[in-house]
Amino acid sequence: MAEVFKKRIIKLLKHPDYAPVKLAQLAKALGVNSGDYPQFKTAFEQLRQAGHVVIGERNVVSLPSMAGQIIGTFRANPRGFGFVTPLEPTAHGDLFIPPDATKEAMTGDVVAAKVVKKGRRGGQMRFSGKVVEVLQRGQNRFVGTLIKGAEGWVVQPDGKGFLEPISVGDVTVKGGRQKDKVVVEIVTWPSEKHLARGVIVEVLGRAGAYESETQSIIRQYHLPGEFDDGCLEHARGAAAEFNPEQVNGREDITEKVIITIDPPDAKDFDDAISLEKDADGNRVLGVHIADVSFFVTFDSPLDVEAKARGNSVYLPGKTIPMLPEVLSNGICSLQPEQKRFCKSVYLTYDNDGNVLSRRFANSVSCSAQRLTYRQADKALKGRTKGIKPQVVELLKNMEVLSRAIEKRRMRNGMLHLDLPEMALVMDKSGRVVDAHPADDSYPHTIIEMFMVEANEAVASLIDRKNVGFMRRIHPEPDILSMKNLSLLVRTLGFALPRTPDRSSLQDLLAAVKGSDSSLAVNLVVLRSFEKAQYAPLQIGHYALASTHYCHFTSPIRRYADLLVHRVLESYLQNKLDSSVHEQDLTEIGKHITFTEQRAEDAEKELQTVLILQMLSKKIGEELDCVVTGLAGFGVFVQSKKYGIEGLISLDNLGPDRWKFNQKSQCIIGQHSGCTIHLGRAMKVRIVSVNVGARQLDVCPAEPLVNISEPAGKKKAPKRYKKEPVVKRSKGKVRKRKR
Repeated sequence: MAEVFKKRIIKLLKHPDYAPVKLAQLAKALGVNSGDYPQFKTAFEQLRQAGHVVIGERNVVSLPSMAGQIIGTFRANPRGFGFVTPLEPTAHGDLFIPPDATKEAMTGDVVAAKVVKKGRRGGQMRFSGKVVEVLQRGQNRFVGTLIKGAEGWVVQPDGKGFLEPISVGDVTVKGGRQKDKVVVEIVTWPSEKHLARGVIVEVLGRAGAYESETQSIIRQYHLPGEFDDGCLEHARGAAAEFNPEQVNGREDITEKVIITIDPPDAKDFDDAISLEKDADGNRVLGVHIADVSFFVTFDSPLDVEAKARGNSVYLPGKTIPMLPEVLSNGICSLQPEQKRFCKSVYLTYDNDGNVLSRRFANSVSCSAQRLTYRQADKALKGRTKGIKPQVVELLKNMEVLSRAIEKRRMRNGMLHLDLPEMALVMDKSGRVVDAHPADDSYPHTIIEMFMVEANEAVASLIDRKNVGFMRRIHPEPDILSMKNLSLLVRTLGFALPRTPDRSSLQDLLAAVKGSDSSLAVNLVVLRSFEKAQYAPLQIGHYALASTHYCHFTSPIRRYADLLVHRVLESYLQNKLDSSVHEQDLTEIGKHITFTEQRAEDAEKELQTVLILQMLSKKIGEELDCVVTGLAGFGVFVQSKKYGIEGLISLDNLGPDRWKFNQKSQCIIGQHSGCTIHLGRAMKVRIVSVNVGARQLDVCPAEPLVNISEPAGKKKAPKRYKKEPVVKRSKGKVRKRKR
């Protein structure tokens, strides 16, 4: 618990709006209850003794001031300047490094930087810095495109981390050609006069080709490759020895009507559903999860590899599994009409979706039918061709129960963000040719509700047994983040309490649903939250309004779930004392939180690359977008169709002097009075695409400012229709009359 409090204390103290307060007020701002206060105070004392926080005059708490020199991690910007994030946080945040003071540092490098005072502005001291030494390079291998220039061969690195080209010598050793995608290893680091020099260690293929771009993302993010012989041998042995008839005391539920519902391209079916009524007429939901722990034993070669991978990675058109396919797509997968070992959770509900009882068991199941989400949706709407009658009846009962559970969870404060996902349409070569919103029909919610219920049930069971286990935690947002959210939402024409609770957030999300502001509001709410993570800490899950939560329902693709399965197995065998030590779980939690984020980042970047490749053939075409970000150098807009973000630089906004107003959170034309705010719908035209730099530049398709007015005539401010204002009043929401 202390480590979580340390992170939350530092995060709050680094917030730009933080004003130093006393320790008790700090605890209140973080939502620390009286029971957790002793641990909070211990965490604070550890930070103070280490010099990470200080107590100043009037006993208020703050971060230490920026010293004459700091050590930190450098982050480059495409415009040439950069920032250093101090390893030991300071009251002044990141240090700005001008373009002529970076000393050829690259993103990820640990550097020493001299701090220079630039005078006061707004009552606060301003600083800039100069990198004086690169202490440790972040990495020495880069992926990029091989190009022959006037002075020889260079590799232009992909992404935004290392912006300058790398000079390479004899490219024929590896068979490199112009416009090949390659991996280059740095031999000599750059200086003020010379480019970095490197050697090509691998040729991935032609730049722009699907396989080459995919392999470049795999190398860039250090994603795992093929399984070694030890893992494959273990997996094949487990498959060969599997005999579904040797149930060893498992409950035989093969006669129950059980189904799986998954995306059309899924192969690893790790969850299945049954639903019956008991003697009292109550609904009994069965959530049956592939018993991966039966095949992947603790500390075996497969277990070691699965822990290192952390999770499966789902890239567009390619999956990097956590377990070999003989398991993930074979004997662990709950394929139709195949007997499979499961861990089953049985939840009994009343008519209002309240849980009456829980039961857990090892079982052997047999799925009656495999459905896609679309098939399930069609069946619920009456189109049942090809679906067994008992399955249709099961689906209808599942929908009734799911809606009852959803209503109960919403009453309890569950938050649902509406952030639409895009489904890419790819041709046989792997090129993206189109995109459309991903299917979000109600069967998705049915499965989501049932999985959340099963996860919560397992977490509650293990918590009552007072043993350590891997939880899925989502800390409550701090008070400054909520105040900042409230201010941002006001700029969009909505009102929130200064410190909004779950109920007011639910009202806000409901009010913007279907409007142009929906995407922007959902994004600012998401950015106000901390990210969910894996840890053995009793934090709860804020967004789900759950006191105890874990991941249990996807052990084929998540190592966290496999760990929980082992603890549940210990419970079923009355051997809970053999559970993993909590300190080990803390380190594993950090690792699998990292691998989860790495997988998400890799998927997002490859998707961006593939979409940019398509858009590079559409220069001059128009996109329907929504403003999702504002900065001093331009406006960020997100395409409604493709989900990709583009930048409108201030110079491309039109004939006016444009300035970013931080307080009002809008960009204003100084002469026209035209304003651009978050959530505004805007049609833009594609100006340029730089696939390597992951950059899309756009401009307004229609003039924002009327330039036909006679010179000298004062222009009235351009007005835009705002969204209806939502105001909390006595716990209700009403539209403010205009």
